[in-house]
Formats: sequence, C-alpha cells, structure tokens
Amino acid sequence: MNNRIVSRSLMGALCSACFTTVSAQERPNIIVFLVDDMGLMDTSLPFDADENGNPLRHPLNDWYRTPNMERLAQTGIRFSTFYAQSVSSPSRTSLMTGQNATRHRTTNWINAESNNRNQYGPYDWNWNGLSQNDWILPRLLKQQGYKTIHVGKAHFGRQGSEGEFPQNLGFDVNIAGSAIGHPGSYLGEEGYGNIKGQKERAVPGLEKYHGSDTFLTEALTLEALAEMDKAIDERRPFYLNLAHYAVHDPFPSDKRFAAHYADSDKSDRAKAYATLIEGMDKSLGDVIDYLERKGIAENTLIIFMGDNGGDAPLGPSRGYASSAPFRGKKGSEFEGGMRVPFIISWGKPAKGNPIQATLPIASGKIQTQMGTIMDIYPTLASLTGAQIPTDHPVDGENLKPLLTGQHDESMDNSFLMYFPHNHRGSYFTVYREGDWKLVYYYNPEHAERPDCLLYNLKEDPYERQEISSENPAKTLEMLKRMTARLEKEGALYPVDFDGQEIRPNLDYFERRFK
Repeated sequence: MNNRIVSRSLMGALCSACFTTVSAQERPNIIVFLVDDMGLMDTSLPFDADENGNPLRHPLNDWYRTPNMERLAQTGIRFSTFYAQSVSSPSRTSLMTGQNATRHRTTNWINAESNNRNQYGPYDWNWNGLSQNDWILPRLLKQQGYKTIHVGKAHFGRQGSEGEFPQNLGFDVNIAGSAIGHPGSYLGEEGYGNIKGQKERAVPGLEKYHGSDTFLTEALTLEALAEMDKAIDERRPFYLNLAHYAVHDPFPSDKRFAAHYADSDKSDRAKAYATLIEGMDKSLGDVIDYLERKGIAENTLIIFMGDNGGDAPLGPSRGYASSAPFRGKKGSEFEGGMRVPFIISWGKPAKGNPIQATLPIASGKIQTQMGTIMDIYPTLASLTGAQIPTDHPVDGENLKPLLTGQHDESMDNSFLMYFPHNHRGSYFTVYREGDWKLVYYYNPEHAERPDCLLYNLKEDPYERQEISSENPAKTLEMLKRMTARLEKEGALYPVDFDGQEIRPNLDYFERRFK
C-alpha cells in the first residue's frame, strides 16, 4: 500500500447503533501506555536487533531496570524499528489521528502560551493542535461503546484552544491533562507545581495528593486504576490513554528507587533519570497486576510506547551517548531521536480466547519490519470495528499482519518525518525507504544552498558513514521521492529572510551530483 493512505466508508455516522457489530462485552479493553521522552535505549529490554530478529544488548540495557517491560515483551511482540515524530505534540497528534505531521500540520511541540513557530517556521503551522471536529481516536471508539479515559500528559493544544483539555476531544474522563508539556514538579509535597516548583506548568486535578509523598507517576497510576474500576462497574469496554509525564525533565530522584543507582559513577541527573524510568516501569507492572487481579487481562490489549526519541542527561543531543549505540536524542534527525520503544501484548495470552483471535500476537518475538506511531489508529479501528470516515485520510497501516512476527512485503516500507522549525535538529525532513535514509536540511539564511545526508541503515545502523557523494543517483532518487511525499501530504514549508516559502531545491542537487 503506497504512502500509508487508508480510507474507509463512514456508515451511519450519527447512529452509534450502526457501528455496533458485536456486544460491548465482546470488545477488548485497550490501554495505550505512553511514556514521555523515553528513548529506545532507556530500558533493560533490548530493542536493537540483528536482521534475523535476535536481540542486541548494549551497555545502557545494563544500566536501566525495567523488569515489567521485560515481562510484557515475554507475552507480546516488540518492534526494533518503530518511528514516532520528532517531539511531543506532533507524535501525540499522529497517535490520535493516524496522520503524519505533514498532514495534520502540528509540526512542532506546542508552547502553551505563545506561538513557537521559530524565526523561519511555517506561518500557518497548527499551533492550535487538535479540535473537537477532528476524527480522533476517542471519538471513533466512543461510537463503538467505549468509555474513553485520559490520565496524564495531554499536550494536544495551546491554552484557550479546543485541544487544551482532553474532555473537549471525545474523552469521557480527563485527569491531569492540559496544555502543559512537562510537570511543574513531580513531588506531591510540592503539589506537582501548584505549591512549589514551576507553577505555570502545575499539573491540574490531583489535589487529593497535594502535600503527600506520592510521586507523580504513582498518583497517575492510582487514578488510572480507579477509573478502570468505574468502567468495569459500568460494564463498558474502556480505552485508557495512560500518558505519563515521566520521563520528561525536570529530573528529580524518585526516592523509591534511588538506592539502586547510588553506587554508580554516572552524574546525579543521570541517576535521577534512571529512577524515573524505574518508576514508570513499576506503573506498568501495577497495571498488569491490576488486570490479572480483576480477571480482565485476557480481554485487554496493552500498547506500550514512547512519544519521541530519548532525552536522558547523557552526552550531547546529536552525539552517541544518551541513545548509544544509536546517534542523537529527542528532536534530532538521527535514529536516536526518531525511534521509540514499542511493545504490544494481550494482558494475558490465552489460546481459544475469541477476542484475542481477532488480533493474534506472537509471544517473545522481535519484529524487525518498520512500524510507526500513525499505525496505532487504523489498527485499533480495525480491531474494534470502527469505521474511519472517508473524509479523514490516514497515513498509517493496520499492524495486524506484523504482530505474528512475520514480515509482510505488501506493507509500506517508508517513513517521512518533517520538522520545519528550529530545535536540536533544525528545519529538516527525514525520508526513509527500505534500507535507505535521507536527511534534507533547509537553509533559511541561504535558501539556495541546502544540504543533505544519506545513510544505508542495513550496513550502517548507527549512522557513522554519510554516503551521499558516493551514491549520487540514489541520493537524487530519494530526494525526488521525499519531495513527492511532502507535496502529497500537503506540507507547509519554512520561509527565508523575506518570508518566502522554501521548497526542496532539486535543481541544486542535480547540479551538485551531476
């Protein structure tokens, strides 16, 4: 399927009964467990793998402690190559819509108070974020009888926009979600920023924990369990978007786990970051234990993932440290900034379970074929029988063929990541197709002189050898494919000093590689 475009007919859009093909109890519960700023290497569970799907362990896997991620991977499948967007808001919008950032146009993280397009960013980028008219995931699932629950970080829209609060977007319940992108504090003693800390980033709706020693990750977990209890009592299938503020900065030490890292020679910030990782992992274990205790694990799908590359306080943003052996971190154009951990599993695999039969998932496997954050939307729509409206184009694909661990060559093998703003990597497009990866740099100060990088990720997975000069024909081919993809998805481009739009300059590279 080309360019990950999916269309389905809308049948009886205003009549929920028309969407109900099976009774509520026959539908799976769904948990999306989303970790903020968690990178591919921020775990004791190896995601890197060889071409045969055998895990490759690296030193950072021995630094972090994530036994519950390991536990989940044993019952499900993880992807070695799973791409998100460059930073938080673009990824969260892609998760909710199934659309690439070029299409939904939230191409940068959303600053809650002021437009952060940057000097040369597109004037009309979608700073507002999501709106109530968008066919986002909770709206789709509500028509299938789901109770839709958001707990944790939202970052779906600016202050004063429809997307500021998740309850405006189809969530029945919103706990702690607003326009803020990181917490004012992780500490209950500080009221999560409401009493002390960065008050403009205070986490809302957790007043009952103010003044206590309840760490933010724990408070969100307790609230999520309570909301699942309510859904069970109401005899409704639920969709829980459990979106932790962890492991975004600031990096306070979670004292529950500090002793595990006390003897390390790493910096205090790195030790604190490791405690945030372990606290997040405890939350995952608490959720799995809850599902088993309530007897609903067999009928509950768990999706675990990060929202962008990692941001561990280890080394420079574009080097080989925080995501080693991968290069880069959050916001960069390199693999460490783009790849995220991804695990999908039934809460408790059970042969003969009719719900699980609708989405068979291999246990303990590593899938080396590419997946993306846009794929969650069509996968869950298919699983639940939800019909995607024909006027809502989707750039993802149903992951079902890959969840058995087999490859499916009919699926798209390309990915476009677009960041026309200034950050750790500035004004760039990444285009991957098969083994090849192209990075295109716009040059707003000298628009006539762009730059590009080319890598072969099969031969050079850690991006140490740039080979555009040695492969001029392949470079030009990738540039043309990238440009066509940008146009097809309706990209908004950066501008130059005069405010004029800067499009990819193919003529320059044809002369350069002549």
